[in-house]
Amino acid sequence: MSIDENKDVVRRFLARFANGDADGLIGSLTDDATWWIGGKPAELPQAGQKSKEGISAVLRGIGTKIPGGIDMRIRGMIGEGDKVAAEVEAHGEITNGRTYNNEYHFLFTVRDGLISSVREYHDTLHLKSVFAA
Repeated sequence: MSIDENKDVVRRFLARFANGDADGLIGSLTDDATWWIGGKPAELPQAGQKSKEGISAVLRGIGTKIPGGIDMRIRGMIGEGDKVAAEVEAHGEITNGRTYNNEYHFLFTVRDGLISSVREYHDTLHLKSVFAA
């Protein structure tokens, strides 16, 4: 696939967050996909390396906490080969009444029109403090 096609895969993937489309997000991953989230797993259970099955639970959990979806606004994107890097600002209203507004850097690997790996960097303190009861 071309770099522009890979970027389109990532754009469609991130758009699914706004719709709360966990099934679409999971369906956009290869069967052997991995997803790494920055942070210390002892302090942030979502952190660390996850398989497709492991990240599926996280993605489905987001929908219960942010039923209106997360607006993932792409601020910048660059691609090279099968890699796409994206700077993203996320915004959503949480069921606890707080507003989630975080900044991300993602590194995606695209294979055959699906995402085969994700590396996710974000403000873990904001995530933890906003989602805490």
